[in-house]
Amino acid sequence: MTTGRDRSRGRSAGRGAGSAADGQRGQGIGPDGDDVVSRAFAAALYVDGDAGLDAGASLLAAAPDADPELVRRGREFVSGAWRRGWQPADVVRWVRRELDEPHVRLAVRLVLGETARYERLPPRWDEQLSALDEADGAGADPVAGGAARSLRDHPDRFSWATAVLELYRLLLRLPAIEPVGPVPGDPLPAPVAGEPKALGRIRALLAKAEATTFPEEAEALSAKAQELMARHSVDEALLASRTRAKTAPGACRIGVDAPYETAKAVLLDTVATANHCRAVWNGELGFSTVVGFASDLDAVELLYTSLLVQGTTAMTRAEAGQRAAGRKRTKTFRQSFLAAYAHRVGDRLTVTARRVTAEAPDSLPVLAAREVAVTDHAERLFPRTTSTRLRGVTDEAGWHEGTRAADEVSLGERGRAVDRRRD
Repeated sequence: MTTGRDRSRGRSAGRGAGSAADGQRGQGIGPDGDDVVSRAFAAALYVDGDAGLDAGASLLAAAPDADPELVRRGREFVSGAWRRGWQPADVVRWVRRELDEPHVRLAVRLVLGETARYERLPPRWDEQLSALDEADGAGADPVAGGAARSLRDHPDRFSWATAVLELYRLLLRLPAIEPVGPVPGDPLPAPVAGEPKALGRIRALLAKAEATTFPEEAEALSAKAQELMARHSVDEALLASRTRAKTAPGACRIGVDAPYETAKAVLLDTVATANHCRAVWNGELGFSTVVGFASDLDAVELLYTSLLVQGTTAMTRAEAGQRAAGRKRTKTFRQSFLAAYAHRVGDRLTVTARRVTAEAPDSLPVLAAREVAVTDHAERLFPRTTSTRLRGVTDEAGWHEGTRAADEVSLGERGRAVDRRRD
């Protein structure tokens, strides 16, 4: 599996924040609110350490009239994240990793408010924003009066102002990462009319596989979903070749969260490889970037999410069985379980994909050309990668149970290499 770190750390904190503030002047902001926020930022954001947080929070807590300006600057920080390569789900995921739930709610409302001013957003953004909106319950206009609403998450204005400054400091210092598509305001491709019928069927099959309590049924449903994905990929490739459509690979990011993130990244890598994509894991920032053609990217995201749910459910059942037999299970059991599950699932996905491709021999040259294009695009995005191997895969019972769970969804070796980005 390919993994790596961000290319650079972006501009310095002071310079990035200065341009954000400069971009907001001249927009009808009152001088008093602007001055209070500027002084609070100078105390809390542009210096190392936490010594200035209390001073900055005290200034903001005593100046409710500065709240609109504070929100505007927060939106500007979010907009700056887009220019550094981040997308809505990436920003919120990072806030959740580094800070606490009140910060996450603040970040969601800023993201929703900043993106609401665009008539059209880049591909995949609407889906990310809908998921954030649903989780937060922010409604149609999350930041108008958002400062007052956010105050309800905190016992007093001082604690709220502290949380705002902590969030803004994190946003200000986001590193630059590889861009995976246009940002709001850029020229956008023509909108696609609805979801392909095949993806709708795949989504329905995987939802049933996750919901059933019968392993044999989950096996049949997941196997059918992968078969449909493989056929859909072949059909899309042949159609593009016959119509001489000017298609090119793209990329998307998929969160890979702790715990056991290395095993989860291996699972995503196996799903991506079986579906003509490449995955590059950034363990520091908690996501993998998947490179491929649009329809394959959709399939990879659907299948990985479903298999992770099924694998986690199976792991919980297996642990319960181990405890019932009087054997205490540990972190190594779970790590070994998920590692075996990922490798076995990858084997089965690959067998299914190859069988479907063999049934359409005229697709082989087209698919080969598309895989070359995917590899080239991945290497341009990530010119340097390194390999990482799974550690802690030492529990024989965990390995056995994980292999059995993978066989049940019908979809390796223990030391499979994981390719990572290199500094």
